[in-house]
Amino acid sequence: MKKTLFLNPPSFDGFDGGAGSRYQARREIRSFWYPTWLAQPAALIPGSKLVDAPARGLSLDDVLPLAKDYELLVVHTSTPSFASDAKVAAAFKAANPSLLVGMVGPHVAVLPDASLDGAPAADFVGRTEFDYTLKDVAEGKPLSEIDGLSYRRDGRNVHNPDRAMIERMDDLPFVTEVYKRDLRIEDYFIGYLLHPYMSLYTGRGCKSRCTFCLWPQTIGGHRYRTRSPENVAHEIALAKSYFPQVKEFFFDDDTFTDDRPRAEAIARLLGKLDITWSCNAKANVPYETLKVMRDNGLRLLLVGFESGSQQILTNIKKGMRIEFARRFSEDCHKLGITIHGTFIIGLPGETQATIEETIRFAKEINPHTIQVSLAAAYPGTELYRQAAENGWLLDSAGKHLVSADGLQVSSIEYPHLSQREIFEALGTFYKRFYFRPRKIAEITYEMMRSQEMLKRRLREGVEFFRFLAERRNAA
Repeated sequence: MKKTLFLNPPSFDGFDGGAGSRYQARREIRSFWYPTWLAQPAALIPGSKLVDAPARGLSLDDVLPLAKDYELLVVHTSTPSFASDAKVAAAFKAANPSLLVGMVGPHVAVLPDASLDGAPAADFVGRTEFDYTLKDVAEGKPLSEIDGLSYRRDGRNVHNPDRAMIERMDDLPFVTEVYKRDLRIEDYFIGYLLHPYMSLYTGRGCKSRCTFCLWPQTIGGHRYRTRSPENVAHEIALAKSYFPQVKEFFFDDDTFTDDRPRAEAIARLLGKLDITWSCNAKANVPYETLKVMRDNGLRLLLVGFESGSQQILTNIKKGMRIEFARRFSEDCHKLGITIHGTFIIGLPGETQATIEETIRFAKEINPHTIQVSLAAAYPGTELYRQAAENGWLLDSAGKHLVSADGLQVSSIEYPHLSQREIFEALGTFYKRFYFRPRKIAEITYEMMRSQEMLKRRLREGVEFFRFLAERRNAA
């Protein structure tokens, strides 16, 4: 077994590079997701080590001395950070020429040729689900015999057959063991989750066909392949014993509520563990299911509303009606379930009028907190194909999804809506949602009830205003 180092590489300061993040960028409040996509293969390889440089605040100089201690390096990369990550790979190769270097992530999965050509230090890239692919590499199996691998041979790129998707999800070892061994959980912070939190997956894939969504179109697929409720409860019980300081567990499945009977079964098992938990959900969960989850420890739902325009929801194949989202939001408010709503500016069909419609809709349904992102045309997504075919794409290589300091920028513009207008709308959205008497009163009341929340919201406020100022300067 090769001594293996898994690396979430350093890049921009505060940049969450994609080993667990859906939007690879610096956020409005400093945030880091767990690098679960690296932790899972790391759990399969005895003696491996996972280093999450961004979350730990480590530079290339800090991590480079590790090069001589390992035989295999696996670097997770993303479209906006690829050029930087390729330089990290090159630095490791220079420090240890015998080091076998691989790159994984959605970018290299859909662009294996361009990735191998753009990262000369990489010996191979892993396509689609790469867990068992990397296990084969670590075990010393010849690269030519490993499904799901692209690599160089005699100066040319070779693409092995695709690897079959993982069906027996319960066979995967717990990522919690890697978290305990290699990570410091206090490094991971998300503004709307209790701190410290812990996130993991109970399944992969999403049956929805949203044209912009990264993971189902590049890695996870459109079938929701799941772990059994008992398996999930077992890992959470273990995590609770390992990390008694955790205040909230988050299930980061693309849509945890896609299988409602299973979601209810997991909830009932979690209720016996007396924990607080949250998950991703679509805005179509019926009241009865919401109540079962709430009664068994559910605190918050992260919900992708995306837009307040029904036409845009149709354009992106969201499979959602605005009236359903309104009723769902009302049900959550009645049950006391907190909503963190996510919205996107710049999707196909966007106009100044639909931006206004979405802002009004967000204020109407009033999630407790929101995240506003710019439409990101990642290679491998339907949105990328549409943008390229229609001439909306400003950056065909996808390199400039973020600015020089890691802030998200728009790589799309339309004849009737410029890149600058899309960029500026994000700041306008945030200000009009948060700077209103009702929301200010909600947040003030929340801060008055908890000294810890007071300190946290004040810190987040400083970061948020700094974020808005940086965006003004970048505009």
